[in-house]
Amino acid sequence: MLFQYAHVLIGFLFGMVFVAAQVFVLVRILSPRVEEENKGTTYECGEPAVGEAWVRFDMRFYTMALIFLIFSVEAIFLFPWAAVYNDLMKIMKDTGNPWFPFIEVFLFVVILVVGLVYVWKKGDMDWVKASMKEAARNGRTHVGSVATPQVKEKDVA
Repeated sequence: MLFQYAHVLIGFLFGMVFVAAQVFVLVRILSPRVEEENKGTTYECGEPAVGEAWVRFDMRFYTMALIFLIFSVEAIFLFPWAAVYNDLMKIMKDTGNPWFPFIEVFLFVVILVVGLVYVWKKGDMDWVKASMKEAARNGRTHVGSVATPQVKEKDVA
């Protein structure tokens, strides 16, 4: 019985070989081979690339993006609840607990506010963290174990 589908399998294999031959062989033969200096450079929206590509990005960008993503996704969960709130209230009145939908979303918002307060108190919402502010106040150029005090002109003389 499976032998009846052999022509389908052969057609499928022939199609795969034909596509592979077209992609790998014909493109190699027909594509133009013009070697230009600009072909190997990075194209960035029409602007010439400045500096190297391996630049360390500050973690604050990622932290802010993750905080935004978390709270925006959590806020999106409030829209379906708001859309069916009246129906939920009618259903819950019949069961004897009309406050359940409101308490449920209230706890959800409380959890979000606790998370926001935690992130805020930790200092992740500040663009310049407290340790950097403190280092600048103490006259150091870097934060961490390799921090060196800045030398002022009056200190040298």
